[in-house]
Amino acid sequence: MAIDAAHPVPPNLPRRVGMDQVPDHVPPELIRTAGITFGPDFLKAPHDFMAAMHEDYPPLFYDVSPFGNMWTAIKHEDALFVLRHPDIFSNEGATPFPRDPDDYFYFIPIEIDPPHHRKYRNIVDPTFSPKGVLKLEGLIRQRAKDLLDEFADKGECEFTTEFGRPLPVSVFLDIMGLPQDMRDTFVSWAVDLLHSNDREIMGRSMRSITEYLKQAIAEKKAHPDDGVVSLIANSAPDGVPLSDKEIFGFVCFLFIGGLDTVFATLNNVWLYLAEHPEKVREIIARPDDIDKVVEELLRRWSVTFSGRVLAQDYEMRGVKMKAGDRITCLLPACNFDPEVFPNPKEVDFDRPRKTILAFTVGVHSCMGAHLARLEVKIALQEWLKRVPQFALKPGAHIEYRPGGVVGPEHLPLVW
Repeated sequence: MAIDAAHPVPPNLPRRVGMDQVPDHVPPELIRTAGITFGPDFLKAPHDFMAAMHEDYPPLFYDVSPFGNMWTAIKHEDALFVLRHPDIFSNEGATPFPRDPDDYFYFIPIEIDPPHHRKYRNIVDPTFSPKGVLKLEGLIRQRAKDLLDEFADKGECEFTTEFGRPLPVSVFLDIMGLPQDMRDTFVSWAVDLLHSNDREIMGRSMRSITEYLKQAIAEKKAHPDDGVVSLIANSAPDGVPLSDKEIFGFVCFLFIGGLDTVFATLNNVWLYLAEHPEKVREIIARPDDIDKVVEELLRRWSVTFSGRVLAQDYEMRGVKMKAGDRITCLLPACNFDPEVFPNPKEVDFDRPRKTILAFTVGVHSCMGAHLARLEVKIALQEWLKRVPQFALKPGAHIEYRPGGVVGPEHLPLVW
């Protein structure tokens, strides 16, 4: 059964905005205006802000924002529960990206709850599984080397544009079967969609993405290749071809999700390493512990959040939430939970292993998690072979863009 029939267009759940739109069931003492993703205090140092929330905010509070009011969870155990219980906390309608209500589509599989969710994951899981991404190791490593060849001997680079962005985005385009010469255009669309916080700009970007991807999908149907876009466009789970809206919603979700998160992670990590040369030396001295290094850096520098809509009334920590309420798990804050990660702001490569929430958990865990880990690992290995000592360029001012993916906008480095 196609998703169009199984999932009609959802009702317009109220996106309550502003203090006058706080529901009556929200206790006044839990109302905050945190400015997450856009406030000046947040944008000064987002991860420090989110780490401090465990001292300054209730574990579960109601955030009033010009971009939509919602419950916000910052405790690790609460996020685990929310993310592992789609029967209570649904993904349907939880994604904020604008869509034409007269041509509505679901972002697949992120907005599809069980049991329909699994059939879509099965299409791409072989590509993004640990075994699948290992096949990409040679490609990723060669791309990293080629990028380094361009600037390693110059003594400086703008990390964002010369390594941090082109490495994961180029690999992603290879996987998807999309043209490399469109890379900068694709990135500009993603930046407008994810960081503008302006519904008009977001809508314009979404229209550009929609127009391009519909043409690309038609091309892949007519001329199949080995890329993921072609795989989705020509798939037929259980012998039933996907509908046009299913194909588009699936491809569009992967397209948006693959252009910004690893890039932001690399920017955060390299900024930290540029300011902590002792950690660089430790990584170099412990080559066999690279997987532990990557996991701890991903914990410390998580970049995304995970939203849901309550499918039913539910009480958590004595707080009564109602069906239709929105809730966001602030994943970086959860990874700073001192009850789970003692001294959470400290980067400790020997930290006892716990479930980190960089990629969420549960049925909607990030499909690209294994790829992201491999890309960060290879980026560290290849960079440190060529540039073992580096620092932030003197006088550089680090700025963060508003939006739902957290990372510095520019990162000038010298060595």
